[in-house]
Amino acid sequence: MRAGTFSGLTSGLAPGYLQGNLIVVPQAAADEFEEFCGANPQSLPILERGSPGDPMLGCGGEFDVRTDLPKYRIWRDGHPAEVVRDMYDSWSCDSTAFVLGCWFANEDALARAGIRMRHIELGIQGSLFRTNIPSRSVGRFSSHVVASMRPFAKGDVKRVAEISRALPKAHGAPIHIGDPGCIGIGNLGVPDFGEPIPPLQGETPMFWACGLTGQDAVAASGIPLFVTHEPGHMAVTDIPVEPET
Repeated sequence: MRAGTFSGLTSGLAPGYLQGNLIVVPQAAADEFEEFCGANPQSLPILERGSPGDPMLGCGGEFDVRTDLPKYRIWRDGHPAEVVRDMYDSWSCDSTAFVLGCWFANEDALARAGIRMRHIELGIQGSLFRTNIPSRSVGRFSSHVVASMRPFAKGDVKRVAEISRALPKAHGAPIHIGDPGCIGIGNLGVPDFGEPIPPLQGETPMFWACGLTGQDAVAASGIPLFVTHEPGHMAVTDIPVEPET
C-alpha cells in the first residue's frame, strides 16, 4: 500500500489479524472523541490512539498512517471532499489518529468454520446502513449507529453469531438479526455505504455495529477538516485476532 501497488478493498487480506477503521481528528477534539468511542465500544473499539502530529503507529509495526492504507477520504465542513492515495497534504502537527476495530477480522474465523460468505465470493465489501439506533452522545459527538449487513444461510446464523461474539475488537455480536425495518432500514438493495448484497432465498440478514458510526459523528460535529479511510479500504494491523471465551 505504501508503495502504491495495492489500492483495492482489504476484505479477505491478512487472515488472522485485525483490520481497522481510521479517523484522524484535530488534537483539540481527540480526548472528547476517545470518550465518545468509550461510550460506544461495540461500534468504536479502539485499537490504537496516536500521538498528536506523530504519523507512526504501533498497531502495524512501523505503520505510517499517512501512506499505509489503500485509500483515504478527506472531509471538509462535514462532507466528503476527495479520495486520495496518501494524506501527506492533510497531515499536520495537530493531527491525531485513531484506529478502530473492523468486522473484517471475523472473516478468517468464519472461513475456518466452513461458513459461506458471499461478499468474499463477489469481491465486495458488502452493505452498510444508517439505523434508527442512537449512539451515546459525548459533547459535540452524536450520531445514530451505522450497521454493516451480511447475509448468511439460515442454518449458519447461530454459529456466525457465536463466532463474532467472541471478537469484541471486531464489533462483537450482531446488534440485529432478521427484519431490517426493526432498525429503521427500508430497503436492503439501497445501502448508505458499500455495495448491495440482498439476501437470497434461504438466507438471513445479520447486522453488526460499524466504525462508520464515528465517521458520521465527526462529520456532524462541526470539525472543519478530518480524514478517514475510504470505506472498505482499511488499516491492516499486526494485531492477532484473539477470540475471547
